[in-house]
Amino acid sequence: MHYKHKINTQFKHLEEDLLNIKSLFQKNTTSIHKARNELKILKLSDGNEYVVKSFKVPHLLNRVVYAYFRDSKAKKSYENGLKLMQLEVNTPTPVGVIEFFENGLLHESYFISQYQKYDFTIREVFHHKVENYKDGLKAFSAFTYEIHQKGVWHVDYSLGNILVTQKDNEFHFSLVDINRMKFQTIPPELGLKNFNKFWAKDENDLILIAQEYAKLTHFDEEKAKQIVLSEAKKLEAQVNLKKRLK
Repeated sequence: MHYKHKINTQFKHLEEDLLNIKSLFQKNTTSIHKARNELKILKLSDGNEYVVKSFKVPHLLNRVVYAYFRDSKAKKSYENGLKLMQLEVNTPTPVGVIEFFENGLLHESYFISQYQKYDFTIREVFHHKVENYKDGLKAFSAFTYEIHQKGVWHVDYSLGNILVTQKDNEFHFSLVDINRMKFQTIPPELGLKNFNKFWAKDENDLILIAQEYAKLTHFDEEKAKQIVLSEAKKLEAQVNLKKRLK
């Protein structure tokens, strides 16, 4: 089995940790998330905490694809993280990526980033678990507008993938789960569709977000509301259909 790796120059002192990440990951028994992929917080040799994401071994076809034709999800996470930092979009600092190959095909892969403390995710704002949640929704709409202005389209823009810190009644946001991203020009009508995964507890929350985004982009507010509500309902219907079929 051979490997390929990249490490952020400011973390060169952690290269040995990166090369031994498989062993370090297995020794740590506490997962912070375990589904298709697994995340753990590891304390590395410099005494600081880092988030390590272990990606599920792909099926055979994708093992070939990721070995010869496309970057792996781990590598995309690392490269996208560096790109976001260049654009001054908040995301946990990428540390490194390592990919292990078996018989020339991608097997295991790991992405490491700095552990970033946060107060809650955007989910708590949408579920009204934050006292001034309306201010949070407005701030989130403004944040979305800002990243869209920088050409950042987060494909998995959803409730669990935006970390929030709150200080002096101000909301600050950070993007995670960043392996699927596009960097492109984002006109208002397309930008509004990026809210399609935020199925709000109250439909008025989506309306508020649409109105705020419309004001910032000088887009028609009524049309903005229609787009946001229609896209959210469309995706919700698709997900519910998949659940019924299963």
